[in-house]
Amino acid sequence: MRTVFLLTISNIFMTIAWYGHLKFRQISLVKVLFITWLIAFFEYCFQVPANHIGSYEFSVVQLKTIQEVVTLTVFTIFSVMYFGIEVRWNYIVGFAFLVAAVYFIFRNW
Repeated sequence: MRTVFLLTISNIFMTIAWYGHLKFRQISLVKVLFITWLIAFFEYCFQVPANHIGSYEFSVVQLKTIQEVVTLTVFTIFSVMYFGIEVRWNYIVGFAFLVAAVYFIFRNW
């Protein structure tokens, strides 16, 4: 669970860095780059330990799969709360396919 927790914190920082500035288009690109790189530093402070700790428990493919599911979950919550985007049925279907991917990747065949 530590890995998922750390990946979640990491992805919150990543999502804010990558998309948070889109509400502030009047800020120059140079300033945006500087601010987002500062935010990204904290993302790495959680991402690297998450992968390091997780590598004792999960394969690299499993770690990446966890990270992608966490990323899309965090992004969905962020886009609804920050941008007011409405979740559509096709988003839910897409997430269902991701859950299916998790099943196939984590199952011992």
